[in-house]
Amino acid sequence: MLDHLIRGATVVDGTGAPAYVADVGVREGRIALIAGPGTVDEPARTTENAEGFVLAPGFVDPHTHYDAQLFWDPFATPSLNHGVTTVAGGNCGFTLAPLHPDRPEDADYTRRMMSKVEGMSLVALEEGAPWNWHTFGEYLDALEGRIAVNAGFMVGHCALRRHVMGADAVGGQPTERQMAHMVQLLHDAMDAGAWGLSTTQSSTHSDGDGQPVASRHATPAELIALSRAVGEHEGTQLEAIVAGCLDQFTDDEIDLLVDMTTAAGRPLNWNVLTIDAAVPERVPRQLRASERARQAGGRIVALTMPILTPMNMSLGTFCALNLIPGWGDILALPVSERIEKLRNPDVRAEMLRRADSKEAGVFRRLADFERYVIGDTYSEANEGLSGRVVRDIAAERGQDAFHCLVEICANDRLLTVLWPMPSDNDPASWELRQRTWQHEDVLLGGSDAGAHLDRMCGAPYTTRFIGDCLRGRRLVPLEQAVKMLTDDPARLFGLRERGRIEEGFHADLVLFDPERIAAGPATLVHDLPGDSPRLDSKALGIVSVRVNGVEVIRDDQVTGAVPGTVLRSGRDTRTVATK
Repeated sequence: MLDHLIRGATVVDGTGAPAYVADVGVREGRIALIAGPGTVDEPARTTENAEGFVLAPGFVDPHTHYDAQLFWDPFATPSLNHGVTTVAGGNCGFTLAPLHPDRPEDADYTRRMMSKVEGMSLVALEEGAPWNWHTFGEYLDALEGRIAVNAGFMVGHCALRRHVMGADAVGGQPTERQMAHMVQLLHDAMDAGAWGLSTTQSSTHSDGDGQPVASRHATPAELIALSRAVGEHEGTQLEAIVAGCLDQFTDDEIDLLVDMTTAAGRPLNWNVLTIDAAVPERVPRQLRASERARQAGGRIVALTMPILTPMNMSLGTFCALNLIPGWGDILALPVSERIEKLRNPDVRAEMLRRADSKEAGVFRRLADFERYVIGDTYSEANEGLSGRVVRDIAAERGQDAFHCLVEICANDRLLTVLWPMPSDNDPASWELRQRTWQHEDVLLGGSDAGAHLDRMCGAPYTTRFIGDCLRGRRLVPLEQAVKMLTDDPARLFGLRERGRIEEGFHADLVLFDPERIAAGPATLVHDLPGDSPRLDSKALGIVSVRVNGVEVIRDDQVTGAVPGTVLRSGRDTRTVATK
């Protein structure tokens, strides 16, 4: 007997093949049969009519930070609502394990670091997770059997360094003995099921004390030694962030990434490839790393988002504006001093000069203050400004845009929420994206779901992209769009029997209405531990989501079932060759 039978669905199977109408039966968590409509005689415990709906494999998000959230939200919302059934976590060098058993202060350091660098609520981190593990395997075990999605995790370089070197991990270099210990810890983590190593060398990543995170102090020799260890385990990967990920790689960065993937003999992915027709030299420069890797026998994959994900800004709290050269020190001042500085014309002129300099890189786009939209405001003086564009307000007041924006924010004691309008929403940029997606080493993803919770909501990229392909720009056919969200990431990570609708594969399935599939606007909700805020987005047109055959979403509502699997390297992933 079947557990469930889906009748008459339009099946888009994830391979890129043309859609077809079929009945699909599920038994014991697997796809038991795919047959012509109306031809299945085997009885089923439950049946649903799916005529007019599309049945696709569950979407695979290759870059998330759900490492902590899964403890208080086993449903990985809103990703699960938007059809994501498998998430990759432990990215950018940041994980919650291993933790040294004799140094309880390491957990506090980790929480403060994650709060700063990944924009997670410190209260939620303190109250929402049990922090009852030390080894990486114990961390994975703490999630086993209590999550609704399938989740795999890289082990973070920062945690390895902190475990071995303590406070010296920031600023110090390991001794030969410490290096051997770090390599052994990585082996232990992969033996327990870690997908591989993630690391960061990015200048944007600082800890809770404002210092460069631990992995930024690693030498190339340390990174290569850890990469070699990854190559000794089945079904493993590398993920790395360097400063040039934001704009354009240096020659040294390309050399480092190529050396890492070739030392491991494993694919290395990075994010995020920003595609903008106004900077035509960026894409070929960034993909030069992939070309070099293939020549050397490795593989480097760039993640890029198929939608524009708005990220709000503020002069009052840490955000991307702090990362503009010369801005961080000013925006770190106490509020009253900060306002005084920002109101100084000479200070503003110097800030604008630095923001428009070559050293600002990709952050130059943040300095077009005419294009900012005012979000939430908090003072009587700013009443009626929400939703208005700074350009128009500045013209009315006879001020330049940055001066106008500063005065608005000062009226709110810098609490004003600011939304930059994207500068790369032009036809030329979308045409460039369409061409870039066809590259063999470009993969859709980079949502950062689970991080930067009050700044952005990248999780809905799946439904928004498919809706755009069906009813919007139509940059790729539906069959190809589904493949890019399912089979392509599943193949990169070597996921066993996932990513396609095929008999014998795990029944990770999304049923949706092609006439309605989309994502609602990002709205602020207070549902984290400690009543902390985050941005959420409703899924539109998602009829049902199944993980390992069990329904976890029905009409955008979680069912409460937790059939997800902690995906462990080797058991649930196979090695992906780079040659």
